[in-house]
Amino acid sequence: MTVLEITGLSARAGETVLLDDVSLSLEPGRIFVVLGASGTGKTTLGLAATGQARPGITLSGSVVLAGSSLLGRTASALREARAGVIGHLPQQPSAVLDPVRRCGPVLAELAALRHHGRGARLAAARTALAESGLDQALWRRFPHQLSGGQQQRMALATTLVNRPQVLVLDEPTSGLDAENRAVLTARLAELSHAGTALLILTHDLTLARALAGDVAELRDHRLVPSATVPEPVLVDGPPPPSPSSPVLVVRGLTVRAGRTTLVEDFDLELAAGSRTTLDGASGAGKTTVARALAGLTPPSAGTIEIDGVRLPRLARRRTRAHLRAVQYVHQDSRASFDEFRDVLDQVADTARLLRGLSRADARLEATETLRSLGIEAADRRPGLLSGGQLQRCAVARALLARPKVLICDEVTSALDAANRTRLLEVLATAAERYDTALLMISHEDTSAPLTITMRATPGSPG
Repeated sequence: MTVLEITGLSARAGETVLLDDVSLSLEPGRIFVVLGASGTGKTTLGLAATGQARPGITLSGSVVLAGSSLLGRTASALREARAGVIGHLPQQPSAVLDPVRRCGPVLAELAALRHHGRGARLAAARTALAESGLDQALWRRFPHQLSGGQQQRMALATTLVNRPQVLVLDEPTSGLDAENRAVLTARLAELSHAGTALLILTHDLTLARALAGDVAELRDHRLVPSATVPEPVLVDGPPPPSPSSPVLVVRGLTVRAGRTTLVEDFDLELAAGSRTTLDGASGAGKTTVARALAGLTPPSAGTIEIDGVRLPRLARRRTRAHLRAVQYVHQDSRASFDEFRDVLDQVADTARLLRGLSRADARLEATETLRSLGIEAADRRPGLLSGGQLQRCAVARALLARPKVLICDEVTSALDAANRTRLLEVLATAAERYDTALLMISHEDTSAPLTITMRATPGSPG
């Protein structure tokens, strides 16, 4: 019995081909892994499998879910056909988490699609929370009070709560540390054994090997069967620059949310041109530190200095020179772009507003920087770019400030091996050429000479 049948699927954005004649089928319990470089159409395929497409994208072909054709349906008919049958975990968890509602009650509300009675709904929601590797203490938290990895697992809980026949997972391990990746991988294998069909879109070769499912690759927008999972291609980057004088000094940084301590008494010192990785388990406070340094989350105590000058706690109180000095690349790259403006203009705005370049010069420099990162067509709106492409665009936007400190929060999470290597090389070159201090928040190897490991503060949400 086939639960998902995709036949002759094509996707176009105007004259641009995103998918070309893609076909696949899923039976209960089957794992189908789709590998592909950033921009090859993995996310477009994942959305199409649920009968959806981003604005400006036209789908053709056939998508049949449990006997119901999905393409061409009205929004209400599509929701009815999918309810309780297919679950979709998008690349960015913010797409499915309601920012103004607590996570637990939302899970319980979603459970009403299949579970009847308040007790059954609550039990299903709490089970989904546990199966996603999350503590019950997070039930009353809002999404912004979760770390990036916790948000990823909370989004997974929303897909598991109704026990769908098919799960579509777009880069499910992005933002997760090694321990939680292993937990998620084991959980996905259990779901498959229990009869759930899995369509996994990823660049994570370790995940593909561990699940031992069928593997195909997206090449030139077509699906090509693959007998084996390819080995990653690794390229040595330029040597690390010699450390120089300190540019960033952080002392006693403490961040609290109500009675909860997120970060306590954190010290950090970065030299000009240095490259440092900040790692630690999901929920340890890495993103909170980054947001505090950027002035987005006000610290409760402590000081932040650039070249000996203390920075105001909030970004809105910082001067243009301060804003240029500290640039932060957010973990959720899609949410950081205006969906109604071309990406190229948004990237160029940094050079125009913070460095005073003309619009023409800023666009030229933005184009060159994007090209160095493998992005050729950025004069499009964000919805027409993949998650990996938007990650690189977000990095380019920050680089155009020529900052003294560049904080990159999980900027390689959606990238395949080749584009990941290219990005790290560009960042290392920027550190050397402009004396930029890089702080890389990541669970992956960033080739940085120094690694600092954060541990969860007692009472934190981790």
